[in-house]
Amino acid sequence: MSKNIWIFNQTAGTPESGWGERHYFLSKYWAKSNYNITIFSGSYNHLFSNQPKVSTQTYTKENIEPRITFCWVKIKKYNPNSIFKLWSMIVFAWKLFFIPVNKFEKPDVILISSMPLFSVIPAYLLSKKYKSKLIFEVRDLWPQTPIHLKGYSSYHPVVIIMALIEKLGYRKATHIVSVLPNAYHYINKISKSPGKFNYIPNGIDSKFVGDEQLSKKVKNSIPKDKFIIGYAGTIGLANAMEYFIDAVKLLKDNSEIHFVVVGDGYLKASFIEDTKDLPNITFIDKIKKSQVQSMLSFFNVCYVGRYDLPLYEHGVSYNKYFDYMLAKKPILESSKMIKDPVELSDCGLIVSPENAGSIKEGVLKMHNLSTDKLNKFGMNGYEFVKKYHNFEFLSTQYSKLF
Repeated sequence: MSKNIWIFNQTAGTPESGWGERHYFLSKYWAKSNYNITIFSGSYNHLFSNQPKVSTQTYTKENIEPRITFCWVKIKKYNPNSIFKLWSMIVFAWKLFFIPVNKFEKPDVILISSMPLFSVIPAYLLSKKYKSKLIFEVRDLWPQTPIHLKGYSSYHPVVIIMALIEKLGYRKATHIVSVLPNAYHYINKISKSPGKFNYIPNGIDSKFVGDEQLSKKVKNSIPKDKFIIGYAGTIGLANAMEYFIDAVKLLKDNSEIHFVVVGDGYLKASFIEDTKDLPNITFIDKIKKSQVQSMLSFFNVCYVGRYDLPLYEHGVSYNKYFDYMLAKKPILESSKMIKDPVELSDCGLIVSPENAGSIKEGVLKMHNLSTDKLNKFGMNGYEFVKKYHNFEFLSTQYSKLF
């Protein structure tokens, strides 16, 4: 007998959306095991390349493929840097209370994925109503993220509310899943039930990533006959990109090395302005998810960075790691050693965080390595991601909890 899985994730998307595909890819394998999956997501997401087509109704069902249905819950378009983003989270959670169950099979499992956290409340109450298992998936630790990244006080009203909701989720969930390997240090203190914790990281599936070619215009914008240090991802607060930009300045007189930054984000305009007179950096607008591997083929080394914060001691699971590793590219990382994918797979070099000088030295060291050594780094990452971060393997780990 098949089971019905409800997933509450306001930021879930499809490959067509261009962002947030984790649960879609997991569902493709769950569907093969006779699970029926309904993913409840917001009708608007500022990170989507393509917004879903929705009706005027509160709930728009879209059958993506056999056994996989998306339900787009109506929320208004918002400015991601305004209070209306927070309001959209509250509205989304409120509307989950009124899901018309006559249009959906009753759930055997409800999976609530944060961030946002507000949906934990309807997920818990609906799990009680339908006597279903409740799985709380933690992709980002909130309210720890705004406390450490944005300097919020632990006594801020929103932080207090989020902490209470977080505690409810940990205490009431049948199982807790985190994409962060060391998060159990934090979560178990709150849940008081260490046996609930499960580490199931983010992943990638080579069968579904796509290999769409870049436009001629984009290809022509990438310098030729240069050693390319590339970054592909969000240009925002969490990636400590200001130190990367400072390293670009330190290497402005090195004519052999060029930096390429691909993506969008609220810091992009200021970085472009700050580097407008530099000859060694190129900014490229956000590309389709299906074009990422094509873009990475132009890079010699891929970059990832973050701040020196206690938040990251819980681990990380950035999707850009897996894009880079699948492309067989060596990685230069600016961070502390926290047993992340670069350290565990030996697929690159790790330099000190929040230090442009260290990034510069790392770039020069990578530039001076032999082609064989760079290829060895790339192959180490490729073999690691194929073994431990493919969605078929991760879906099996997850379905054990169902």
